[in-house]
Amino acid sequence: MRMGLLVAEYDGVVQQNLSDEPVAPPRWLSAEEQRAWRAYVAGDHLLLEALNRDLQIHHDLSLAEYRILVLLSEAPENSMRMSDLADGVLSSRSRLTHQIRRMESQGMVRRSTCVDDGRGVLAVLTDEGRRRHTEAAPTHVEGVRRNFIDLLTPEQVRAFGEIFAKVEKAILEGNEGEACDEPAVDYD
Repeated sequence: MRMGLLVAEYDGVVQQNLSDEPVAPPRWLSAEEQRAWRAYVAGDHLLLEALNRDLQIHHDLSLAEYRILVLLSEAPENSMRMSDLADGVLSSRSRLTHQIRRMESQGMVRRSTCVDDGRGVLAVLTDEGRRRHTEAAPTHVEGVRRNFIDLLTPEQVRAFGEIFAKVEKAILEGNEGEACDEPAVDYD
């Protein structure tokens, strides 16, 4: 039986329990944890905006388009199933379909039927897509260096990689079977 009772209030926020289970008080962030979290959120947003802006200004590419070109350029035969590509760019399948349609109209990719099963759809990098990726790569890597890598010591870079490998693993393992339909940030 669901109770739906208001069971607690913490700092003015009412917690509602929709089951018979007790509600634990929130584990609020300490001042240091809050500082670190807010610095990460602001830094991540500003970094992605800067990288997107560089690609837009110099190459008429969004960061999302660039990411797709990178993944396709690294894939065997420069092609990927659309479902795998959506997972790789952390996008919903419907959003990726629209993105690929726009890129297809610009000649950067083409869609093809998967010969393995005849049902799947492949995104395939074209010569134009390869050219655009090759031209944009130096701008992108310079932006990553200028706005991120060169600001850190080698130890901090290593720690950052370890930290986000751990975050990625925990989230992917904790959300197994639960596909997130929309990414938190979109830079189309």
